Amino acid sequence: MLDALFVTKPTLAAIAGRISLASGAASDGAGFTAGRIKTEVLSGLTVALALVPEAVAFSFVAGVHPLVGLYAAFIVGLITALIGGRPGMISGATGALAVVMVALVADHGVQYLFATVVLMGILQLLAGVFRLGKFIRLVPHPVMLGFVNGLAIVIFMAQLTQFQIPAGDTGGEPQWMTGLPLVIMLGLVALTMAIIWGMPKLTNAIPAPLAGIAIVAGIVIAFGIDVPRVGDLASIKGGLPEFGIPTVPLTLETLKIIFPYALILAAIGLIESLLTLNLVGEITEKRGGASQECIAQGVANTVTGFFGGMGGCAMIGQSMINVKSGGRTRVSGVTAALFLLMFILFASSLIEQIPLAALVGVMFMVVIGTFAWQSLTILRRIPLTDALVMGLVTIVTVMTDLAIAVVVGVIVSALAYAWNNAKRIHAITRTTPEGAKVYQIEGPLFFGSADGFGELFDPAGDPTAVTVDFANSRVVDQSALQAIDALAARYEALGKTLQLRHLSRDCHALLNRAGQLILDADDDPDYGLAVNYSIRTGNLGGGH
Repeated sequence: MLDALFVTKPTLAAIAGRISLASGAASDGAGFTAGRIKTEVLSGLTVALALVPEAVAFSFVAGVHPLVGLYAAFIVGLITALIGGRPGMISGATGALAVVMVALVADHGVQYLFATVVLMGILQLLAGVFRLGKFIRLVPHPVMLGFVNGLAIVIFMAQLTQFQIPAGDTGGEPQWMTGLPLVIMLGLVALTMAIIWGMPKLTNAIPAPLAGIAIVAGIVIAFGIDVPRVGDLASIKGGLPEFGIPTVPLTLETLKIIFPYALILAAIGLIESLLTLNLVGEITEKRGGASQECIAQGVANTVTGFFGGMGGCAMIGQSMINVKSGGRTRVSGVTAALFLLMFILFASSLIEQIPLAALVGVMFMVVIGTFAWQSLTILRRIPLTDALVMGLVTIVTVMTDLAIAVVVGVIVSALAYAWNNAKRIHAITRTTPEGAKVYQIEGPLFFGSADGFGELFDPAGDPTAVTVDFANSRVVDQSALQAIDALAARYEALGKTLQLRHLSRDCHALLNRAGQLILDADDDPDYGLAVNYSIRTGNLGGGH
């Protein structure tokens, strides 16, 4: 699966390299100087400002009160910032989880959601304890590129709703802005983007996204420009989140209701978090931490469920904002969560005055920095399968959700890999001076090539002595062993002698009919097979 590499081998570091370069972000090894702390704090403030409208919007998607999303963004963001697998990552309430929650909330109520989030966290904790996060390495590079491209498109499309007039103001369905309101909105978005682009060329004293938000907000407030603001979405004023055990019956029936949702949410949350971890790792040149991130997400969601939050996972958009603003340590993530809490407790009236256009401009710059533009230029230079997988993952991400897209991409890549390897099986034949025929097998022997392996031989036309040499092959699985046994049976039925050379010790033990036909040699390979063997029955069993 992983050997289908691009000719130019683009990396995710190249995808996001423009982000850190444009922002003049300091390196991770800068140390906690006064300048570094200032950068981290300002980066956290920028992220917190961007978290507010997203948390509110995702709360509406899930059908819960805005504070449920804001509390989730605070708690999940704080805990993962403290103990997560990668400094610089930002977690909070996400749309990928919200779309799964909506049916549960509609059918059973918000308390069942809280119970589901607790169970979701427990499942993620188990994934971390059993180190399941390591399997993220099986995600091929084309899938990663399709993931970032699809997510960039999703982030872009999510911002388009800010160009609509709410249904409450139109007396019916939401309507698209037209005329002067649309021109003003677009102008403010463009101004924000221009500030973010140009600020690093003038100074790095303040993160460019924060400067864009502050300047545009100042202009709107000073001149009283009538544009949609954060407060138009909902009031974010509230108190501290309070502990409470979800009020649901502790019965098997409740478990039957919440477990399917918890399993799906846990899978989606971990996939999105681990892919974001890989992307941030490419930027900061850090590796590992997958199991630690699983545990952090599990702890965060378990706690969130007991404090009235809707749960969450890593957010690639906010993580890119953090990186672009210079955030490289856990300080930025912690300050983002604390600023968000302060907004809820003390500064709601001020934050509600921020124009949505400024935040849309920030997210549009995230889209530009996230999309793998070079993936479009290399399409003609990479294998067709890789190009198709990349496009498929992008489309499925946009049309459904990230988890399904990644699973589909991995399955298609695995099938393509298996098919390519199945076609590699062939044999080179020769005849010894004694008249015996030798089949030199080339290529892996596994479930995909087992039928092709059997077609290489001509038992009826072969001489009475035949040798099959596996020196340049590898017997992979149970299907391969069964194919060898079946071949031995065909020659045995014709009264001919079949000998097998260069098979591993595992093959010696697991072959049934052909086991006594193996010729031992000092240069036999020593690889293992993913199958087991029943001593009592002498039958081949399933793979481990």
